[in-house]
This record gives sequence, C-alpha cells and structure tokens, in this order.
Amino acid sequence: MTDDQGFNDIGYHGSDIQTPTLDKLAADGVKLENYYIQPICTPSRSQLITGRYQIHTGLQHSIIRPRQPNCLPFDQVTLPQRLQEAGYSTHMVGKWHLGFYKKECLPTRRGFDSYFGSLTGSVDYYTYKSCDGPGTCGFDLHEGETVAWGQGGKYSTHLYTQRVRKILAAHDPQAQPLFIYLSFQAVHTPLQSPPEYIYPYRGLGNVARRKYAAMVSAVDEAVRNVTYALRKYGYYQNSVIIFSTDNGGQPFSGGSNWPLRGRKGTYWEGGVRGLGFVHSPLLRRKRRVSKALVHITDWYPTLVGLAGGNASLTEKLDGYDVWGAISEGKESPRLEILHNIDPLYNPARSGSLQNGYGIWNTAIQASIRAGDWKLLTGDPGYGDWTPPQMLPGFPGSWWNLERHLEPQKSVWLFNISGDPYERYDLAEQRPDVVKELLARLVFYNRTSVPVRYPSEDPRADPDLNGGAWGPWAGDEEDEHWVGVYHKKSKDRKKKYKLSETKSFFRRLNTRIMANRI
Repeated sequence: MTDDQGFNDIGYHGSDIQTPTLDKLAADGVKLENYYIQPICTPSRSQLITGRYQIHTGLQHSIIRPRQPNCLPFDQVTLPQRLQEAGYSTHMVGKWHLGFYKKECLPTRRGFDSYFGSLTGSVDYYTYKSCDGPGTCGFDLHEGETVAWGQGGKYSTHLYTQRVRKILAAHDPQAQPLFIYLSFQAVHTPLQSPPEYIYPYRGLGNVARRKYAAMVSAVDEAVRNVTYALRKYGYYQNSVIIFSTDNGGQPFSGGSNWPLRGRKGTYWEGGVRGLGFVHSPLLRRKRRVSKALVHITDWYPTLVGLAGGNASLTEKLDGYDVWGAISEGKESPRLEILHNIDPLYNPARSGSLQNGYGIWNTAIQASIRAGDWKLLTGDPGYGDWTPPQMLPGFPGSWWNLERHLEPQKSVWLFNISGDPYERYDLAEQRPDVVKELLARLVFYNRTSVPVRYPSEDPRADPDLNGGAWGPWAGDEEDEHWVGVYHKKSKDRKKKYKLSETKSFFRRLNTRIMANRI
C-alpha cells in the first residue's frame, strides 16, 4: 500500500512519472480500473483491516490523531487475526495510523506476529520525527512494542523494503504460509527522497512534483526488490501481490489525479478512486483490465477465502470475496459502495431535509455509489479538476482562489460509468434516482454506530513519554468513545478577527494572481 499516490501518478495511466516495475506487474496481472478506497488515511486502513465500512467501526469522521485516546475498536476481528486462524504467519511493515493510546491497540495485539514501522500518520523519512502541531514532536519508529531508537537515519522506503526482504529470507515458505502487509509511508509529505531519484526529473518545472516523482520512483524500485526476493526465496509461484493506494493524491504536494475531479480528502472520484492491481501466477485470466466494482473492504474476505479460512466468519462484513471477478473475469458480487456518512463534518449551508425530498438531510456529508450511479450530499470537498502542474512556486492557498467557491447546492448525481470525470450533474434531470439513493443512505445510517472522536489527551505528549510516540494509557482504563471534540466558543471573537484578516489577504492575493496571469 502506498500513501497519497494519485490516479495520474503511475506510468500506465499516462503519467510523467516513470514506474516500470509497477507497469510490468500490472500488465502481466489484472488492472483494477473500477477500484475504490477512502479519501484519507485512517478510514482506508481501518476498512482494509476490518472489512467494515467506517459507519460500522465509529471511524467515520476524519483521522485518528496522535494525541487522541482512540484506535481500531477492540470488538473487530482483524484480517491478520483471521489469517492467523488459518495457519498463517503474519507481519506488518510501515505506517499503522490506526491508533496506539493503549498497548492493546498496537499491531502486534491486533493480529500481526511482528511489526516494524511508524504508528502516527506522518514522519520525517530519515529522522522518524513526527509532529502533531508545533512543539509536540517525538520519535516514531517501532520494533514490535518497543521504540527502535537505533534504527533511524535510513530512508524509510529503503528501510521498510530491507525489513520485508529479511522476513522473506528467514521464513520457510514450505513450512507455513505467509502474509505481509507492507504499508509504505511514501508518497505522503514531507517530500523527501535521496538525490539520485530526483535527477531523472530535473526537467519538471514544479519543484513539488519533481520531489514527489522521485519518491514514487523509489517506491517502484522497492516493489522490484520485494518481487525479486519473492522469486529468490521460493515464494513467487504461490504468491498473490496486491497493490493499492490508500486515497487520492494531494495536488498541493505534487500529486495528480488528472483527469479525475477532486483530490485527497474529498468524495469526488479524485479522492476515492484508487490505483490498484493484482499480480499473481495463480490468476486464471491475466494481462487484462478489470472493470469489476471493487472496494478496499473486499480484500478482507477475498484474502481469507484464498487462505482457506472459514468463509462463514466473513458473511457479516461489508466486503465481498471478489477473487472470481479478479481471477476469472466473473461479475463482481458488489453492486454498491457506501463511500461514507460523516455526521460531524461541517454541514452544507444550502442543505436541508426539504432538499432531500423529506428523505435525507442533504446538509450531511455523505456519498454512495450504486451500479452506474453516484450520489453526493453535503459538502463533498474541493471539487475542481487540477491538471498536471505546470507552474512552479505557487503558495498552496492560491490553488483555491481562481475557481473554488463554496457550493450553492447540496446534492449531486453522476452516471460514473458514462461520466467518470463527474462533469455532468444529473440530479435535477433524474430525481427518481436521487430519491432511491437517498433512501439507501437512510438504510445505511440506521446501521451506523456512534462516532468515535474523543478529545486529545495531554498525557500523549512525547515529552512525557521519553521523547517518543507510543501508548500512554493503561489497558485497565475505561474507553471514552462517546467524547466528541467541540471547538470552544470563547475563541469565536479571535477567530472572527482572524477570518477578516484572512479574507483581506485572500482578496489581495486574488488581484495579484490576476495581474500575474
């Protein structure tokens, strides 16, 4: 799994980034061109590990922040736990981002025999320093349940690849089957890579894109080295390699989802349509493009099925076993995807129950895909089409100035099969479809659990824990899932003045931009 790699950030999608290894593996396998993930990190990873939609784990709002006493719910049986039951040795390398406030939250307590990586959402690629706001920083590289103080200094993409090769070399594939979840930190910010990867992209005018491309190339090389190790140590002929990104790319940081609409953090296709392919000698129909509808929750039952696990234990999941669709070209058992329902996201000012035909309050951020149709309500996030970056040196906030305005509506409907770039809103022409999909949102919402988004805990500060991020609460402490963080009202006057200042500079920047253009 890669982090924040955009739809247009792989060679076989016509990118300016060179990914020969990924292109070759995809060409010889099955490219998933109707594959969906979540728009941000924690939700995608939680759905991969649990096979459940966010509304069924309480993680439907935002991400798990480092200081939040929150993690993957303990009542969820994870994918690696099911694989352990099927006799597998399970290992995780890389970014966790599913909470760590208690030891019971750690990967080694959630089904992995070994873990090596970072627990938070973003770290320096060399020093493994992670900051949650100014002044709250700590070391974040862990070996199992202990801090790996002596192993920093090496570029994380290389370090994680080295660990995977070490696992493969030490394991006997004839004695026990093996599952490895390699969760790269790349290509998430900060934009860092060894100089030798930047040189081939020296012609790119956009500096962020240049660094980002170098990081993708480093990942491509890493995948080549892992694949080589699979062959060298006797795994390859009986292996299944799944490649996936966790969410759409971020244009501010060099990513590109062109020609899709939107970006990371949005429910437009640029945020939720993912890069994905499967490469395996076990595929019955190879070298093809699959249009089967696949979602990240589907990997759980699919892999448990491949491993010979108990299929009845996966029946209540939100994911489906899609191996037949991928390997043999059969129809996908999946007919719809609930992208999410987030009751805590800023409500759309133009939304109301009336706009939802009395069925659904369209102020609520939600999105669903059913067959060819996709419905969005509330505020789906920044909804422009950002072409490959040609102009260097733009401050990030300037991307929003030219075309992005707060939407004056709260319901969108697209025929995604015929209009994958979401350019033709059919909400007014097809109220019948809108009503059907609003009713499906109501159906899913009735099954949702309360949102788990507790206030930050000051005890999490790394300065109070030896300078490193890690568990700070005792396992005997009660869970406080119902706590929802609300901004304090006393800051309103200060924020109002600040917003006036921001508004002034935004208007000023708009005039400057217009003059420059």
